[in-house]
Amino acid sequence: MSSRSSARASAPEKTGPAAIAVKRAPKERPGPPGGKRDVNRKRRTHAIARAALGLFLEHGVETVTIDDIAGEAQVAKGSFYRYYADKTELVTAIFEPMATILRGALQGCEEALAAASDRASLVDAYQGLARDLIPVALGHFDVARLYLQENRAPGHGARAPIRALALDVEKRAVRLTEIAVQKGLLRIPDPRISALAVVGAIEQLALGFLGGRLDAPPPEVARTLIDLVLDGLRPRS
Repeated sequence: MSSRSSARASAPEKTGPAAIAVKRAPKERPGPPGGKRDVNRKRRTHAIARAALGLFLEHGVETVTIDDIAGEAQVAKGSFYRYYADKTELVTAIFEPMATILRGALQGCEEALAAASDRASLVDAYQGLARDLIPVALGHFDVARLYLQENRAPGHGARAPIRALALDVEKRAVRLTEIAVQKGLLRIPDPRISALAVVGAIEQLALGFLGGRLDAPPPEVARTLIDLVLDGLRPRS
């Protein structure tokens, strides 16, 4: 077991907002759903993912090795490869549940903006997006924190899925502003500037909250996020 693993092996399992959900199933047949083999396989899969997430948060995705992850999860290195082809596939699996919800929230806002016809419906669309993003962070606390720590780094190796998600978020955010401008609800010369500025500001605020540097209750943070989105996209005369 590596020095990193021995230092963390006795840490209690996280539950609640910090817990991790992994949707991807192992490649091998898990046996009948709910059976002993299926349950054991899911337990090992989640143990590996939880161990990796903790190490990634502490040391960064690129510096953590598969040996570190296996040691932290208390499984043989060969067992890791029974469930994940490599570290990149593991990172993808860790982020998949949060990414699905995040993309759904952005898609819902796009549909609301497409149907918007006045300032009030524009505000409603962005308020809905802000409200939808709070559960994303609180329901996937540690995954969201890792995303905010790593999403601006070069998308090489195991960071590739994180950077790809960040680029998708930026693209969708710009698209939201473009729709509002095209419908005449906003007057912004370049939608990219406003959209990316708002995304960056929101990410910094969320990182401060999730990292414990921002001492504010979640409802207050939610209201601030909503105000930030709306102020950043306020139409100019």
